[in-house]
Amino acid sequence: MHRFLLQAACLCYLSVQVVLAGPIEECKEFTTYGVPGRAGDLLCRKGYLLSHDPVRKTPVWVAEHLTREKAKRGIKRSDDFRPDADLEPGKRAELSDYRGSGYDRGHMAPAADMAWDEQAMSESFYLSNMVPQAGIGMNRGIWMELEKKVRNWVQERGELYVYSGPIYQVSDTETIGRNKVAVPSFLYKVILDPGQKEAIALIMPNRKLRTQDLPTYLVSVREVEKETGLHFFTNLPDIEQEKLEAPTATQLWQ
Repeated sequence: MHRFLLQAACLCYLSVQVVLAGPIEECKEFTTYGVPGRAGDLLCRKGYLLSHDPVRKTPVWVAEHLTREKAKRGIKRSDDFRPDADLEPGKRAELSDYRGSGYDRGHMAPAADMAWDEQAMSESFYLSNMVPQAGIGMNRGIWMELEKKVRNWVQERGELYVYSGPIYQVSDTETIGRNKVAVPSFLYKVILDPGQKEAIALIMPNRKLRTQDLPTYLVSVREVEKETGLHFFTNLPDIEQEKLEAPTATQLWQ
């Protein structure tokens, strides 16, 4: 696989701040297996927990806890895209940044994952939960198909922890809008099945791709860690982390 340059090299100067977006105690369900990284502004939402990069104006990581019970509900999609009022102007994306950019407002915690609750659905449309994402063939193609598969997996498996976010190369310079929202070169997703003690991970280029090629983007969790500087499943013993992070799945979960 093509070797990426660590986005961690550009994140090391960021410090953790808990932004007042709801009591952090309400987000403990997303930290059962640890948080992937300590850089950025921590934002606690009803349906997810994320760390936000105030320089790039995109998430560093977004953590979800999906259950079969949540997946059974059917709240209508709200489409109320808006800037995150818990972040200062100049340190966040604005609607105007995406307008005419040629990029989609790409959810990291998908709206369809939040169909169990109106507040969770609405909060998924904060721009802090999004990255500039290629549209046709990516956000509206292979990535959407992956999100659907995750929801199918949770129906079958009962419970999943899902971590999503961008990967930046040091050479990445493309931004959109007056606030210079950074365009990532790649996107990752890490999925943990705590019941079956299995993990699966993918890294995809942020461009038009063929949906049928989805299995070719499988990588190990360790590969995602190398390319992001993040560390997953830190609350588990080292030997359990190794079993989850070292192997690359040979195929998508059935």
